[in-house]
Amino acid sequence: MIKVIFFAALREELGCGGTEISATNVNTVAEVKLALGQKNNDWQHYLTNNSLLCAVNHQMVSRDFSVKAGDEVAFFPPVTGG
Repeated sequence: MIKVIFFAALREELGCGGTEISATNVNTVAEVKLALGQKNNDWQHYLTNNSLLCAVNHQMVSRDFSVKAGDEVAFFPPVTGG
């Protein structure tokens, strides 16, 4: 299994703080997003946002980063500040 966590406004938009998905046939962060969209069709709109940031095991990564069973994948909107 791959643990998925949603942060900030994304958590509110999805109505969920996180979930788990099977690691079978999921090899990259991009494939995690696809699997999540298949798990819940309402999430597709939010997860296809190219500005979403992602981290695997607390390390910022790109969408082509490899994932495996036991990993924690986090998604969050871009951070702004002032």
